[in-house]
Amino acid sequence: MNGIIGKKVGMTSIFDEAGRNVACTVIEAGPCVVTQVKTQDTDTYNSVQLAYGERKEKNTSKQMVGHFKAAGTTPKREVIEFRDMNTDKTLGDTITVEEVFVEGDTVVAVGTSKGKGFQGVVKRHNFKGVNDATHGQHNRQRAPGSIGAASYPAKVFKGMRMGGRDGGGRVSISGLKVLKMFPERNLILVKGAVPGPKGGTVILHK
Repeated sequence: MNGIIGKKVGMTSIFDEAGRNVACTVIEAGPCVVTQVKTQDTDTYNSVQLAYGERKEKNTSKQMVGHFKAAGTTPKREVIEFRDMNTDKTLGDTITVEEVFVEGDTVVAVGTSKGKGFQGVVKRHNFKGVNDATHGQHNRQRAPGSIGAASYPAKVFKGMRMGGRDGGGRVSISGLKVLKMFPERNLILVKGAVPGPKGGTVILHK
């Protein structure tokens, strides 16, 4: 196994071997249930589908209820597919965090970042701004400036860096180190910050 689904609990800090205070994120990783195993013969590629988090049956579609019953488990909140995962697990097996990671591993955390609403170009695209109120610059410190459109091309090209909704997207943070693990509580501490709010779903993989 090289991945697992979890939930962001919050942030804390611990002391490393050198006595330095290191900020870290606490993640409740697993246990996850194998709800589907795809192979090259049946689906033209290899993958393992994991499910995490409890969900009421009344809030789950009938198709998914049957899908979970086939795996011998209750309805789950998150279903994620991990491609090219080497495992001997079969349908209905449970995967815990200690089966996937050990202390000292380097992992990638994938989550949905916090939504920040409508933001200007300084916050959204790291524009410098004018930074000078002299020479007739009146209230232009954080303005985007000219976007270059004229009678030709008479439109704004897609992808132009302008103000708009920021955050709320899928973000991957790589190079995070596993500092400490508490397998009996399904907790894992990774160095640094992980995208998303408290309680948000986080995918950890090597």
